[in-house]
Amino acid sequence: MILEPDIGRAALKLLASREHSRGELRRKLCACGYAEAEVERLIEDLADRGLVSDRRMAETYVDERVRKGFGPVRIHQELCHRGLAEELIESSLGRSTQEWLAALSKAHDKRFGPGRACDAKARAQRARFLEYRGFPAQLIADFLNGKDEF
Repeated sequence: MILEPDIGRAALKLLASREHSRGELRRKLCACGYAEAEVERLIEDLADRGLVSDRRMAETYVDERVRKGFGPVRIHQELCHRGLAEELIESSLGRSTQEWLAALSKAHDKRFGPGRACDAKARAQRARFLEYRGFPAQLIADFLNGKDEF
């Protein structure tokens, strides 16, 4: 049996590296062999002390991924995988179309430069890249067609 201080140390070590959702923390600690009841008590204690917060994790994660050039579709999928509630994900992704367009434009320009696609093949390549990055198809089409005004 693993002792109580070990589980606390393991949790704090995980939280020191980055924000974790309750679900992630639960999954990782249980995978290390800690008892589920013990893990639940620890997570509740950490939440009461403000050391673990699903809302803070979601907001931090969304901000980081947007800065790295990812769109709402991909970020939504990643947050679902991390075990966050749908309402929390939707509220964290609540940005204006202009903000998403700016993130899309930045990702596009970083990869392809500021110029527009000169032919259909280049346009398709750019669309695939932006779709992979998680931007909605309509936003990609509007951007590639030069509709910057919404």
